[in-house]
Amino acid sequence: MKLSQFQFNLPKEKIAQEPPRWRDECKLMVLHKDSGEIEHRLFKNIIDYFGKGDTFVLNDTKVFPARLYGNKEKTKAEIEVFLLRELNREQRLWDVIVDPARKIRIGNKLYFGEDESLVAEVIDNTTSRGRTLRFLYDGSYEDFKETLFSLGETPLPRFVRENVVPEDAENYQTIFARNEGAVAAPAAGLHFSRELFNRMILKDINKTFITLHMGIGHFRSVDVEDLSKHKMDSERVIIPEETADIINRTKRAKHKVLAVGVTVMRALETYVTSYDEVNPYDGWTNKFIFPPYRFAIPNAAVSNFHIPGSTMLMSVAAFGGYENVMKAYATALKEDYKFGPYGDALLII
Repeated sequence: MKLSQFQFNLPKEKIAQEPPRWRDECKLMVLHKDSGEIEHRLFKNIIDYFGKGDTFVLNDTKVFPARLYGNKEKTKAEIEVFLLRELNREQRLWDVIVDPARKIRIGNKLYFGEDESLVAEVIDNTTSRGRTLRFLYDGSYEDFKETLFSLGETPLPRFVRENVVPEDAENYQTIFARNEGAVAAPAAGLHFSRELFNRMILKDINKTFITLHMGIGHFRSVDVEDLSKHKMDSERVIIPEETADIINRTKRAKHKVLAVGVTVMRALETYVTSYDEVNPYDGWTNKFIFPPYRFAIPNAAVSNFHIPGSTMLMSVAAFGGYENVMKAYATALKEDYKFGPYGDALLII
């Protein structure tokens, strides 16, 4: 398929700038992929489509405050640093993106904090993602991490809102986040509340967790028309043995496996057995799912409404069928559904 097939006009006002007051009360569009039928519900109604023995698979990654603002030595030029991932704990090495990139050279020092209490040195500028920084900090690792994160802000995507507010630290995080490492929240998971989890228990619906540390690659623009030539950034993924067992038992019993979000889709499809079952896995994935694609593991999926031309939209279209999903997106625009991580959701069954 071609990039141009996933472009459409998305007015700015259709992108949600704030989450709903209650996590599970956003709109939920339900797409029946076999018939193309569309229903309009609320997210808390999602359990109406599942029952005893079905399993929801969620991503328990935790977003960290990845965006920092600093100044370059001597010139005091303002620099934005986006932390991508920690490369070496002992040496305080981080893989980062800097903006404006053209002004930063190897050997430059960057200062952070009003009192310039945190200093970093650029030691590499040849990585595909930008730069490698070594933070110069003499204290313990725990003190360093606390200092670093105290200076950072929640990495809410710019297309949602330019300015971050204190409430974003909680809003842009799932209630079950526990494994730190993501620079973007698994948006479909944001809609789950404790009340919804309790109602799942009453219906004997299982839940289990994988970890996929979502990177900024999901928001990079695809710059090739032929999607087979697009390369995804690698992301860390962990599928515990217990999780694999629960999913495989669910499949063998012919019950539904719901992938909560595109990150879960990618994780579950990364390391599949010849019998279409999940293997436990601890490694990396750069899997890019786009139509046509045969899914081996999930037989239901829920995801937010994504921006035009995004790899996340392409993955959703692979699951629900290109024509079905683009029709659903056209309906979402017409019926005033909200797009983006704070927006509404699409269930495909």
